[in-house]
Amino acid sequence: MTLSTTAPNTAVLVSLDFGAPDYAESLEELRLLAESAGVRTLALVQGKRQRPDASTFAGSGKVDEIAAIVEKLEVPLVIFNHDLSPAQMRNLAAKLQTRVIDRTMLILDIFALRAQSHEGKVQVELAQLKYLSTRLAGMNTDMGQQKFAVGARGPGETQLELDRRKLDRRVHLLNERLKQLKRHRELQRKARNRSEVLSVSIVGYTNAGKSTLFNRLTNANVYAADQLFATLDTTSRKIFLEGESRVQVVLSDTVGFIRHLPHGLVAAFRSTLEETALADLLLHVVDVNSLERNDQVAEVNRVLAEIGAQDIPQIVVYNKIDSQGLSAAVKRDEYGKIVSIHLSAKSGAGLDELRAAMIEARDSPVIAAMPQEWHPLNNN
Repeated sequence: MTLSTTAPNTAVLVSLDFGAPDYAESLEELRLLAESAGVRTLALVQGKRQRPDASTFAGSGKVDEIAAIVEKLEVPLVIFNHDLSPAQMRNLAAKLQTRVIDRTMLILDIFALRAQSHEGKVQVELAQLKYLSTRLAGMNTDMGQQKFAVGARGPGETQLELDRRKLDRRVHLLNERLKQLKRHRELQRKARNRSEVLSVSIVGYTNAGKSTLFNRLTNANVYAADQLFATLDTTSRKIFLEGESRVQVVLSDTVGFIRHLPHGLVAAFRSTLEETALADLLLHVVDVNSLERNDQVAEVNRVLAEIGAQDIPQIVVYNKIDSQGLSAAVKRDEYGKIVSIHLSAKSGAGLDELRAAMIEARDSPVIAAMPQEWHPLNNN
């Protein structure tokens, strides 16, 4: 079946190599981000540069190449794998005669698509308003009519065509709502602390299998899919672990992290991420199949440090071992402290070991820090 090139959610992807060591991984993430946003990629334009062009980011020759593809395929959208300045976005839209969005705007669009809770929707709208308010002149005037266009979900241009005073009032209102939600969450947290409940947050790179693990441990039905940012809202459930004593745990599933997650997005979701920053224990889920798992671990730890969660004890959960034919196992350091759990959230192998590890973590003041390398255990 041949798709029409005039379909609203088709795009040309543009990615420029400035010599960064993670360029290939970043390019693959752009493809997955576009797919998660419902975009059909019609063409990929790449190039190498020493530095971005101040006017168009890509330079005149590369812009001409993109323009030729846009005209030939009648593409309604161009997505850059980079953050563009307002001036660059305006100049590109004028030269390409089509809508242009950057990596941050694409991520925001996915957030708008996935947010389910009231708090999540408020945070997404707040982030979009702050980001898009400086970029209106670079977008096509018909964006407000494109109800399902990528980059137009959420408040969109119609909301942002308000004058600056109204826009500021809207941002203030959203901030006040977040403060109210934060106070409510703090009351819930104090109630948990009084009852000596163990607070555990599941963290990790996006698509590592966090929601699948959460569903297994809680018998919940949180949306889990092989997509980036399948989960956006923090979801918490109460569970009981049976050991020498019955341990009550509040387990929270959180949004996945990703390379080059803009600081503004972390700031917008800070109130949700506070659930992670105030946890007693983190389950750091790592996909053993990812060739970039060590870089992903470093990126997650960087964001954890940004939200003040760098000193919270971690248990590393190496997930998806079934795909490599490995068995469930527990790895300890020379002091007998748990370093990692090897399991499969999909099959359930290793979950009993993880439950036992959480009970042990509650009774142990220190958990070993995250190892920087993946070392499969000898399961023979």
